[in-house]
Amino acid sequence: MSTKTKTDTKDRFVIIMAGGRGERFWPLSREKTPKQLLTLLGKRSFLQEAVDRVLPLVPAKNIFIITNTAQVAEVRKQLPKLPKDNVVAEPIGRDTCAAVTLGAALVGARSTTGVMAVLPADHVIPDQKKFQQVLSDAFDVAAQGQAIVTIGIKPSEPATGYGYIHTGVELPAPSGAKRTKTTFYKAERFVEKPDFEKALEYVNSGQYRWNAGMFVWSFVTVTNGLEKHQPEMFAACQRWFKVANQPAKLAKVLAKEYPAIKKISIDFALMEKAQNVVVADGAFEWDDLGAWPAIARHVKQDPEGNAAVAEFIHVDAARNIIYDARSKGRRTPIAVVGLRDSILVQTDDAVLLAHKSQAQKIKELVKRLAADGKFKKLV
Repeated sequence: MSTKTKTDTKDRFVIIMAGGRGERFWPLSREKTPKQLLTLLGKRSFLQEAVDRVLPLVPAKNIFIITNTAQVAEVRKQLPKLPKDNVVAEPIGRDTCAAVTLGAALVGARSTTGVMAVLPADHVIPDQKKFQQVLSDAFDVAAQGQAIVTIGIKPSEPATGYGYIHTGVELPAPSGAKRTKTTFYKAERFVEKPDFEKALEYVNSGQYRWNAGMFVWSFVTVTNGLEKHQPEMFAACQRWFKVANQPAKLAKVLAKEYPAIKKISIDFALMEKAQNVVVADGAFEWDDLGAWPAIARHVKQDPEGNAAVAEFIHVDAARNIIYDARSKGRRTPIAVVGLRDSILVQTDDAVLLAHKSQAQKIKELVKRLAADGKFKKLV
């Protein structure tokens, strides 16, 4: 194993996966402006914040955004400092393994000694410095050998909406390498979303981390993994690698080949099969904002537990999410009486009222809207 302890920034790359539709945040999220492109909290979109977080570690020219054709124009508009050709559109969604394979081809075409982080576009990470320390250490560990690094988040509650990673022994620093500030563990196994009792058991054991879908590996390591466990993906990576530095040619090849690519997540395709996975201890505050109720964790609440981003007045209302996303000139006070545990969202062209316990069904509602000619324009 190499004793090199620091990756050169020119050999560091970031792939941000930004092709999701974020349907659970309808009516604010739409096909052309999904969750990652929205400014729900603060003044920057989730995607802009994801790029801001990695810029101190990776040059802008080494950051790639993988999105879809409907969103590519808005992504480029939001990220003017990134080279235009670093925003790459998938012709059709094929889950995360295809996106990772495409990312590997893009990185390998620039540097076969490159180390790449694959990160989601829509997470909330308030403490950037802590995140950057963990990511920097993960880059260095991934560069030292054949390790696949995944960043596991210390669970703060027995959440049933996340996958978990069972961590094994703490790993020592490689021979001759300086110990990192971040603790690394052997990954024993990946566990699908558990029921509440199992989740409670995992949290109490202290041996599990949330699977946040953040991975770091060298180009050589990920392509070796694909060759061993997903030979069809590896073959596609080889083909795309040859044209990755020619954007027009790459777009043509992807348009032709992508529809036939297997639809599978990187977790099933590689992470659960590989024996060389290590877990970086993600000891920083993290939230993936899965649906509207998560907003309450980031917005100041009134004494009755209402989280409002709106001019809001109520009588006997409690634990509601109230969000006014109308144009400034069209906003009016939102007055509520007796409403509890609900979500009320207003945009210029739609209103959503839902019970918080049914928030996951908003995805179902979006499908129904899309199927109805009268409402299709709202999707």
